Order: sequence, then C-alpha cells, then structure tokens
Amino acid sequence: MNTEFSGLTAVVTGAGSGIGLEVAKNLTQYGATVFGLDLHKGDLDGHGTWIECNIGESNSVKTAFENIATHTQVIDILINNAGISAVGTVEDATDDEWYNVLNVNVAGMGRVSAAALPFLRKSSCGAIVNTCSIAATSGLPKRAVYGASKGAVLALTYAMAVDLIKEKIRVNCVNPGTADTPWVARLLANAADPVSEKANLEGRQPMGRLVTAAEVASAILYLASPRQSSTTGTALPVDGGLQTLRLPR
Repeated sequence: MNTEFSGLTAVVTGAGSGIGLEVAKNLTQYGATVFGLDLHKGDLDGHGTWIECNIGESNSVKTAFENIATHTQVIDILINNAGISAVGTVEDATDDEWYNVLNVNVAGMGRVSAAALPFLRKSSCGAIVNTCSIAATSGLPKRAVYGASKGAVLALTYAMAVDLIKEKIRVNCVNPGTADTPWVARLLANAADPVSEKANLEGRQPMGRLVTAAEVASAILYLASPRQSSTTGTALPVDGGLQTLRLPR
C-alpha cells in the first residue's frame, strides 16, 4: 500500500468534483488528512472534510482557514484547483466575465495561498500545486478570458516559487489539456452541437482523446510528494502531447 503521504495534511480547493475530487481521493488513500474547500460538498464524503468556501471572496477564505485552524496548525500540501471558465473572444467578453474569472482563477488562488502560508511554514515539506492549463501556453479558440487567467496562473506559480524557495516551500503547477470532467461536460452541454464539439476537442489533442481527471490528479500528487523535494518552479503538461507534438494532417 502506498503511504507516501501518511501523516501529512492537505488542503484541496474545488474538491467536490472532477480533478479536485480525484486528488482528494488519492491523498486520502495514501494516508493524508484532507480538507476540501468548495462551494458544495459534491462527492467528497469519505475522502476528506468539506469546508464551504468561495475563493472569490476574502471573508469566505478567512473563515475557512479559521475553521481549519481548529483542526490543525500545520498544512503540508496546498492544491489550488478551484476555477471557473469562460467561452468566447475578447469581443464576446463582458466586464463581469473579466472580473469574475480573473478574481476566482488568479486572485482566488493568491488569497488561498496567502491564508495557507502560516500553516505551510510549520511543515517540513511544504508544497503548493496550482492547476493551470494548456491555455496558458497555447492559443485556444474562444478562450480569451479563460486563457488570460491561466497565463496569469502560470506567471503566479513562478513568482510564488521564487518568493518561497528560501522558506523551503515548493510551488509548481500542472497544465492539463482538455480533461473529461463535469466542468467540461457542462461546457459541451451548452454547445450548439455537443457531439461535434466533443469530437473537435478530442481531435485537437494528438492522443485523440480527452485527458482524464485521474491522470491530472496523478501528476498533481507527483509534484506534491515530499519525494520531489528538488522540484519547484515547474509547469508539468498533462495534455496528450498538445503543446509539443504536431501530427501530419
């Protein structure tokens, strides 16, 4: 039985479903104590302690970490996974979309990290892993606002990594391709032709299929593991080759 996370405490945002839920499941299975921050409990039962939290609001984050402090004074791992999407070009984008997506995906990640740092500093193996996206490094059609937010997440990951390296807190991110998650399922459901749209998403990835939530979670756990004590400031693609491979038409 894998026990590499035994005795460690982890906080996972967006833990109620999709990638966050897979991360929580695996961390719990491998011995960690998990606190899942999300607006809804989802399917977290049995895989962690749910704490209601809207990372887009400072007071909500503050209250969540006050709750965590009643259980532990040490956090070893923070997984910044929560995020929201937006579909469209810059001409389609509204002011509300710009504010909401950047507030949750970028500022939300920052405010959660800031709240977690006093706990992470008490760990002997502090690690932060951010869920970024292939949209940070590749131009994807009709993902202007979302892509801008994930580009900022990539830059934020590097900035946090250099700021925290002297404190021995590692900061990395994963860059998933389009993943088969409830989030993507909702986007497909709103498409004019969901079947055709899913085929397009699968077709643009060299492996010819969507990435699974379990595959992304496995990469996150790799970066979070105390065994990777020399890995920081790294962006790990989990994208079926989308960033680097070009297949003949």
